[in-house]
This record gives sequence, structure tokens and C-alpha cells, in this order.
Amino acid sequence: MAFEAATGDGPVESGERRAAEVRVAFAGLLQIRRLTNSGAARPESVPAAWERARPVRAVALALEAAGVAASAVDAAGERTAVGYRVAAEEGGAGVRVEWTGPRGGGAAQDEERALGECARILVELGWDALVYRGPRGRRFVEVR
Repeated sequence: MAFEAATGDGPVESGERRAAEVRVAFAGLLQIRRLTNSGAARPESVPAAWERARPVRAVALALEAAGVAASAVDAAGERTAVGYRVAAEEGGAGVRVEWTGPRGGGAAQDEERALGECARILVELGWDALVYRGPRGRRFVEVR
């Protein structure tokens, strides 16, 4: 089975095997950047064409590799863990990162700090990432 970065819409994935898979995948992503962005002063700080073509996967991998917890859902689609959720924005113009979790799980109280950290990680990796306040006052990160 092929590696898939945790987007926050699947089951909880953890353990040493998962950590090793994430390390290998992220190292591969950085190698793609080095090879395809060779003209840049810091090639690892510029998203590669591969990432721009698959922004949900690339952003989810970046967050997971940085050790940020992903949200999760069970087989019935109910949220079981507090963490990030990465999804394509309507119209496919970018990626939206939310901080979510099960009802009463405390995600709303942590979202400002957590999403600020997500934005910082993504900006360091060359993405444009801004925190916005959406409907009902909930924050999200828009990534382009």
C-alpha cells in the first residue's frame, strides 16, 4: 500500500513504523525540492511542482513531519482526535487547514495557538499561509 500523509479525515495512525514512513516521505519531498529547485538560493525552501500539483498531500505531509497531531475519524465518520484537518478549498485555488476534533474535545480553545504553529511551519517551507477567522469565529489557515 502506498504512503498517504494524514489529512485528518482518516483513522489515527501512530507508532514507530508510521514515524519512520513519515521521515522517509518527507526526506523524499526535500530531495525532490533540491533536484527541481536547483536555481533557487535555498532549494529546500521552495515548494516543488510536484507539491503544487498535490497541495493537500504536500501540506499534510509537512505538518505530520513537523510532529503536529492530525485529527481523525472512525469508521462511522465521527471525529475521534483533536488536530489538523487539511482539505482542498472550494474551486481548488488552495488548501485550507482547520483545527478540529470531537465535540467537547477542546479544539476551539487550542485553535489560535495550533493554527499559528501550522502557518509558521508552512511559511518556513515556502508556502503562503495566512490565518483567517471564518464563519462563527472559527479560525483556519489558507495555504497557497
